[in-house]
Amino acid sequence: MIKRIKIGTGSCGLAAGAAEVYDFFKENISDIEIIGVGCIGHCYAEPLVEVETDDGSVFFEKVEPKQAFINKILNLEESSRLSFRHERSDREMIKVTKLAGRIDPTSIDEYIQNDGYTALKKALEMQPIDVINEVKTSGLRGRGGAGFPTGLKWSFLHDQKSPEKVLICNADEGDPVAFMDRSMMESVPHQVLEGMLIAAHATGATQIFIYCRAEYPLAIKHLKIAIKDIINRGLNNINGRELTIKIKEGAGAFVCGEETAMIHSLEGSRGTPRFRPPYPTDSGFHGLPTMINNVETFANIPVLINEGGAEFAKIGTENSKGTKLFALAGDLKYPGLVEVPMGITLREVVYDIGGVEEGSIKAVQIGGPSGGCIPAEHFDVRIDYDSLKSLGAIMGSGGLIFIGNDRCMVETARYFLDFTARESCGKCTFCRVGTKRMLETLENITHGNGRAEDLDFLQDLGEKIIKGSLCGLGQSAPNPVLTTLRYYRHEYERHVIDKRCDALVCNDLVRVFIDKTNCIECGLCIKNCPVDAISSDFIIDDDICTRCNSCIEVCPKNTISRIAGGTASV
Repeated sequence: MIKRIKIGTGSCGLAAGAAEVYDFFKENISDIEIIGVGCIGHCYAEPLVEVETDDGSVFFEKVEPKQAFINKILNLEESSRLSFRHERSDREMIKVTKLAGRIDPTSIDEYIQNDGYTALKKALEMQPIDVINEVKTSGLRGRGGAGFPTGLKWSFLHDQKSPEKVLICNADEGDPVAFMDRSMMESVPHQVLEGMLIAAHATGATQIFIYCRAEYPLAIKHLKIAIKDIINRGLNNINGRELTIKIKEGAGAFVCGEETAMIHSLEGSRGTPRFRPPYPTDSGFHGLPTMINNVETFANIPVLINEGGAEFAKIGTENSKGTKLFALAGDLKYPGLVEVPMGITLREVVYDIGGVEEGSIKAVQIGGPSGGCIPAEHFDVRIDYDSLKSLGAIMGSGGLIFIGNDRCMVETARYFLDFTARESCGKCTFCRVGTKRMLETLENITHGNGRAEDLDFLQDLGEKIIKGSLCGLGQSAPNPVLTTLRYYRHEYERHVIDKRCDALVCNDLVRVFIDKTNCIECGLCIKNCPVDAISSDFIIDDDICTRCNSCIEVCPKNTISRIAGGTASV
């Protein structure tokens, strides 16, 4: 018997049409409860529907707002069911995301029914220093990128003898393709807030801020509902004092993910980092002792407290404990969100979980735009803070971009540096000017105007930017360039010496060519060319052509292709 129908209405589901599915089901099914839930991580299969029955749950993928799908679901038919691949399920470890996409994110009662706030109750029965020691025992490190030991940071705030202390949740998830924090806030906002309340008890914090990017409207909506319920239930009364919990919507500046820049933004100033010391735990928001952790770090806390620090520490490697969330995107078969134990190999994530065919992928970019590119020959590396660092990469917040064989690594480096150069706050000369000079050099190379000496210039300037920048943005901005130079120098050399882009990506180094031996002269290419670069006798004018690929996409005989510049006679 069907007990309830749950429709994934997180951002990934809504982008795939889940809102229409939800409305259609609500209009056409009157005798079964239908609710919206968050994301279970299988974003490739959205819109997703879970059917709760007396015998367990059945999942349906790529559901459409049609009566035929309603019939399938009500009859629990085999077709359109989501198949959970063992290649993924054997390797993931669902702990922090256990309730994500499985409960109503707007219901505090359902969260409590699933052991929600039991960790807070347990923590409140402990002395604050004992809670901190439990976090230290767990070995949990900050999941925001730097990997600073969480318990140690908490102890710094705890030791401050101030009547007012500030706790900030960094929800300013600015990395391209990263959506771990967004998913947690949309799916289990109470779990994130419970972790923050526990941290407030342990550190003596009296004010709580959630700095969330304004581009996350659904996450903000669910957080506001959860905060209201917390206040109504009195759960924000910690150690005899009522905590204030406020949400600050960020304006999208990537640099505000740096803690001192975030504090400046919260104070109403321009988001720029400052020198440390003093550290925020000594003097932060309006001079008050302040501590910042990110969303995923706080989401780990209820799990950690409930099972105990020693049990938590059993998972992972010597210096990287617990599980880690990764957002998988790019050239892979199964994009989405996955939770895996620290110490899993990159190979397992790429080929088993991502479903990539061996030999079809060139590299992965890990750690966001300031991370590094790891080539396929190093996919046996274990995912932990130390191992990734040895390859010139960083864990970052958890974005993982798959780069296929048909991608140009020089253009990939240019793309990421373009992002960090634009997002620089401009305070440090090396970051403000240096990233622009590196970007200009990369653009010259991709446009066919590069010189051999540019490669040494990029290496030298990149190292200087790292040393001469104040915050983590500048200190890591050159990483995509330095790692691609390290592992794909031959691609750079092809660009600057031979003026060739073997991936046929860089427009100024390729031509679009019509093979007239198979052309049927249908004229679709001429009609669809936006700049009229194709003559009536099917010759492409290279000076006019913008390499937009419109003609390639419409050709019914696949006779039009991109070729290396100067290699074909027309």
